[in-house]
Amino acid sequence: MPELPEVETVRRGLQPVLEGARLDRVRQNRPDLRFSFPDRFPERLDGVTVERIDRRAKYLLMRLSTGETWVTHLGMTGRFTLDGRQLGEFEEPAPIAGKHEHMSFCATKGGATHRIGFADARRFGFMGLIPTDQVEAHPWFAGMGPEPLGNGFSGAHLAEVFSGKKQNIKVSLLDQRMVAGLGNIYVCEALYRARISPLIAAGKVSKPRLEILAAEVRNVLNDAIAAGGSTLRDFANAEGGQGYFQHRFDVYGREGEPCRGDGCTGVVKRIVQGGRSTFYCPSCQKR
Repeated sequence: MPELPEVETVRRGLQPVLEGARLDRVRQNRPDLRFSFPDRFPERLDGVTVERIDRRAKYLLMRLSTGETWVTHLGMTGRFTLDGRQLGEFEEPAPIAGKHEHMSFCATKGGATHRIGFADARRFGFMGLIPTDQVEAHPWFAGMGPEPLGNGFSGAHLAEVFSGKKQNIKVSLLDQRMVAGLGNIYVCEALYRARISPLIAAGKVSKPRLEILAAEVRNVLNDAIAAGGSTLRDFANAEGGQGYFQHRFDVYGREGEPCRGDGCTGVVKRIVQGGRSTFYCPSCQKR
C-alpha cells in the first residue's frame, strides 16, 4: 500500500495542475470502489474549482469551492493519471487503462486543460465528499494523531502517548492514534536509523531516545519524498516516474544481508509483528 511519502509525491504532482483549476467533463465509470462513490458524484464536481490540495495521513484532500472536500484514499493500486501519464509506481505495474479507469475529469487553469483519470485495478481505494468544516470529525479522521512532519509531532509527544505502554514500539508507531500516516516501511527504517530495537516496549524507551526517533522519522520521510517515494508494487507518481528511495533502504526487504552500519558485523533479520514484516539489525538496534 502506498505510504505517506508516496501519497505526498502524488499530491505534489497534482498540485500545480489542480489548485485553482475548474473541473468539468467529470465521468464515473462504475458505482463503487471499496465503497460506493458519493451520491451524484459527477454532478457535485462539475464546474467546481479546486481551491487547495492537502494531505492528511495517507489521504488526499481537495478543498472545493462548494464548501466540500473531495477525499481520496489510493488503497493498494489506486493512481491518478495526468494526460495519460501515471502520477507516482510500485514492482508489478497495475493496469491503468480501459476497464480499470473508474473516473476521469478535465481541469482547466490559465487557459490550459488537462485530462486526469483515476484507475484502481484492485479497487481497494475509495473517495468521499465531506463538508470541509466537518472533515476532522469524520470517522476516517477522528482520533488521528499528529502528522509526523507537522509541529505536533516530537519526542515529547511520543513520550506522552507511549507512557506505560507495554506493546512493542514497532506496532505502536503504526497505530494511527499515536501518529498519523506512518507505515511499515518507514517505521522499520526510522527505528534502524535511531538504533532502537523493534522489540522493546514503547513505554520503556527513554525520552532522549524518543527525541532521536522523532527526528529520524522526519528525516526518513523527507528523504523518501525528496527521492519521489518508494517503488515497491503499484505506486506511480504524478509525472509517470518511479520513486527511487527503495534503493536506499537500510533494512527493509534486506533479510539475510549485511548491516550497513559503520563497524557493524550484524545481519538484517526479518520477524513478524502485528501481522507485518519487521526488518532490523539485532546487533546495532538495542533494547
